[in-house]
Amino acid sequence: QVQLVESGGGLVQAGGSLRLSCAASGSISSNTMAWYRQASGKQRELIATITSAGTTNYRGSVKGRFTISRDNAKNTVSLQMNSLKPEDTGVYYCNSCNSIGIAIGSWGQGTQVTVSS
Repeated sequence: QVQLVESGGGLVQAGGSLRLSCAASGSISSNTMAWYRQASGKQRELIATITSAGTTNYRGSVKGRFTISRDNAKNTVSLQMNSLKPEDTGVYYCNSCNSIGIAIGSWGQGTQVTVSS
């Protein structure tokens, strides 16, 4: 199983930006990758996906603000987050996923993003 380590989270004011990174222990070149987030007391939700060919999809609430990208040579996936809002607060996770966005790999520890108002 590929191990995933998320990083880049932190505390930022509303309107600010953060860039999250996900480092994989092995090749992810053939996988669709995704970012998820989990707010306190809520279910983990899918926010963005990127296929092996580079096709991206986003949850409507983050479209136009977040950008998912990948670097297969480095086995990394990134999430650029701009115009952050307090409702973006949560623990962010990356994972491989199937064609409908369901995670199929092992979960890492995630990285905390806190957006203050």
